Amino acid sequence: MTRPLRIGVQLQPQHADYQQIRDAVRQAEELGADVIFTWDHFYPLYGEPEGKHFEAWTTLAAWAEQTSRAELGVLVTCNSYRNPELLADMARTVDHISDGRLLLGIGSGWFEKDYTEYGYEFGTAGGRLNDLAEALPRIESRWAKLNPAPTRKIPVLIGGGGEKKTLKLVAQHADIWHSFADVDTLKHKLGVLAGHCETIGRDASQIEISVAASDLDGAKELRDAGAELITVGVGGPDYDLSTLEKLIAWRDS
Repeated sequence: MTRPLRIGVQLQPQHADYQQIRDAVRQAEELGADVIFTWDHFYPLYGEPEGKHFEAWTTLAAWAEQTSRAELGVLVTCNSYRNPELLADMARTVDHISDGRLLLGIGSGWFEKDYTEYGYEFGTAGGRLNDLAEALPRIESRWAKLNPAPTRKIPVLIGGGGEKKTLKLVAQHADIWHSFADVDTLKHKLGVLAGHCETIGRDASQIEISVAASDLDGAKELRDAGAELITVGVGGPDYDLSTLEKLIAWRDS
């Protein structure tokens, strides 16, 4: 059974002063966004490549104090940038700051400039996915050891669409699967994910289906294809939330 529709916004922390980001977070929560995401990069992904930019998890901690209702997360944390035990502790801390509103979004990483500029080994896509497969059980294990414990079972969102490795990890570890798929690709990959779930004896309906959309028409098509959490990305410095407002009005109708 399809879950009630949820609407998210990814406020990309690029080309903006922090005051502009703070204002956008306030506006997104006031509009009624279900989830407010940042992203995990060290440089802008588009526009001026050396433009203004802010780090994800310190930003997220600030948002946890600033907001009171929306869930919060990184779409998605790059597994390569932080030791898994440290990341688990960071997530637990933001979980407490937010009174239990954190989602742990995570993926294997892909933006080579981040790696080279900050001294991380870029390696190969397969190697990064293998590292993610090793990290996820370590994160879960650390959560079980922390004092105080997380306020709830922190939902894990895994981003990516690889059919052999990523979707297998989704079946094993994720509460939410996020992709940038179009309608036909989403339908196909949902079938692949169902197969991985069947192999391990998990009900695929336990996994919330999350996608990115750029406009209302696209969002409606993705919803019909099975999407349950639909997120629009918005870049700085102006943070035009008009599409978010339309998606929320559609959700509420």
